[in-house]
Amino acid sequence: MKNSIAERVLDFLIKYPPFNFLNTKDLFEISKEVSIIYMEKGDTLFERGDAAKSDFYVVRNGGVKLLHTMGDNTQDIINISDAGDVFGIRPLIAKENYKLTATANEESIVYAIPISVFTAVTKDNAGINKFLVTAFATNAYDPYTAEEAGKIFVDYLPNSTQDIVNFQTANYTKNPVTCAVDSTLKEAAIKMRDHKIGCIIVVNNLKNPLGIITNSDIKNKIATGLFPIDTPVTNIMVTPVITCKKGLTVADGQLQMIKHHIGHVCITKDGTVNTKLVGVLTHHDLLVSLGNSPTVIFKEIKRANRTKKLRSARLKANSLLKSYLEQNIPVGHIVKVIAQINDAVTIRAIEIALKKMPTNPPVKFCWIGLGSQGRKEQMLFTDQDNAIIFENVPVEKYEETQNYFLELAKLVTKSLNKIGFEYCEADMMASNPKWCLSLEQWKQQFDDWISKPDEKAILLASIFFDFSPIYGEESLSEALSDSIYEALEQSSLFFKFLARDAIKNPSPLGFFKQFAVEKSREQKDLFNIKNRCIMPLVDAARLLTLKNNTQGINNTSERFEKLALLDPNNKELYHSCSYAFKALSKFKTKQGILHNDSGKFIDIESLTKEEQLKLRRCLKPVHEIQEVLKIRFDLKNFI
Repeated sequence: MKNSIAERVLDFLIKYPPFNFLNTKDLFEISKEVSIIYMEKGDTLFERGDAAKSDFYVVRNGGVKLLHTMGDNTQDIINISDAGDVFGIRPLIAKENYKLTATANEESIVYAIPISVFTAVTKDNAGINKFLVTAFATNAYDPYTAEEAGKIFVDYLPNSTQDIVNFQTANYTKNPVTCAVDSTLKEAAIKMRDHKIGCIIVVNNLKNPLGIITNSDIKNKIATGLFPIDTPVTNIMVTPVITCKKGLTVADGQLQMIKHHIGHVCITKDGTVNTKLVGVLTHHDLLVSLGNSPTVIFKEIKRANRTKKLRSARLKANSLLKSYLEQNIPVGHIVKVIAQINDAVTIRAIEIALKKMPTNPPVKFCWIGLGSQGRKEQMLFTDQDNAIIFENVPVEKYEETQNYFLELAKLVTKSLNKIGFEYCEADMMASNPKWCLSLEQWKQQFDDWISKPDEKAILLASIFFDFSPIYGEESLSEALSDSIYEALEQSSLFFKFLARDAIKNPSPLGFFKQFAVEKSREQKDLFNIKNRCIMPLVDAARLLTLKNNTQGINNTSERFEKLALLDPNNKELYHSCSYAFKALSKFKTKQGILHNDSGKFIDIESLTKEEQLKLRRCLKPVHEIQEVLKIRFDLKNFI
């Protein structure tokens, strides 16, 4: 490549990780070898299952979709790589076939970085090694080990302020339990049971590690009858083992587990299988070393017996959220983790409150989350939106029963307020008698909103129609949901009102296609990302889901993914809406963390050109889905 072109490549790459960890001389050596690829919209760079290429890629202009192929051959958008984003790094880390498909989302230019040149220059660069571990775990669709199913490695990656933790020496289990090569499965299983351990290392006479047997091996190979209990351990052990020498760092351990899809690394004297076993590093050891993980937070929540301790645990979730955003973890994963933490906090607050009540609940009840908590989209601290459904009772018992749950709700909402979830200014809380009702009263309330739609009914519907059960008798929530869908079948007018409300929010772009900023004194020149972008998508997804009689899906992104299956003609639009919603939520959350507020208002001028480009790309689906609603619900003469 001519030096003038290489210099332009360098000027671009040096602005983005991991290239910003390099000095100019080393980066220039890489830039000279870069190939430039032009892609039309729809062009595919590699497909799931393709053999690994000799390059990895960086988007120069445009955008590249990373798609996961589902079991039914449908494709789900995992991410859209924009300018400066790195993708296709699996060959660099794991040397495996691609797990995702990379397709141009629009006309794009991509830089191909030769892996051999890159690794030669960067092999001893700790910053780059950490970035690649994170990026690989982030973009791998299934970054789980067989032994630790359900735990994603990025849960345990620290943020940039904790690099000292990432590169400290890993604490591992010393003098691990072993068995000889002539041991039987029964003997190995008894040892594992007696020592209460999850794995046992098979060693030779010199104590060199030959193989490993885990709990999952016992469960899948012995308990199922595939092997008799007198089978030699050598018949089922996993071999060869992955080894490292003493002194490995937490980052080293993470990288080995990610590369080899394992949950255990054997520690030997010289780091090879040819010397004595001295320890075992487990996935749990890494978790303990890193501390601030969902698992640790959940345990702290479960143990909390006071509001103060619950608040402490929830504040750790804020640190976790910031860490995830810094590492560019997929928003879909972030939302699920934070939603589970928020629900766990609420559940524990209810359990603590119940212990303070003079008696047990008089009847079964269900605490439901509303709004963003009901949709499992709440990442930052927001105000509370909740309600209670309790079992039907005789008229003469109603007031007494309701008063019990109102008292309970006051304790819970007070606790949540102390934790950081402020009281709702509009009093949309279970402590309000309007929102603490029997199942029959709730059915009547929703029937009224649906059969007599007006501006107030639609406003309340936008909050209450996204309810989800958090604690108690879920059958009450299910019964209410069934009743709502039955009522919806009888009211086409309600959908028109809901559709009109869904398109009422002002356009995100002004007359000259510039971001439409606020004119009021308090928010002058700020962009309202919530009202202009996020809520139109939330409202559209809710409306179309209700219209399609689709129950059990409240999350906006997941609603659009479901709609893509139900309405193939608009599949591409729904996928774009799903991605746009996640990207916009990320913008809002990052701004909220930066300014310690809700993130609702954004100073466009403070964003980089690349960030403005990403934000602008999200606005097109907002406009297009609103146009679909206008046509589908015939709003021309109804607005």
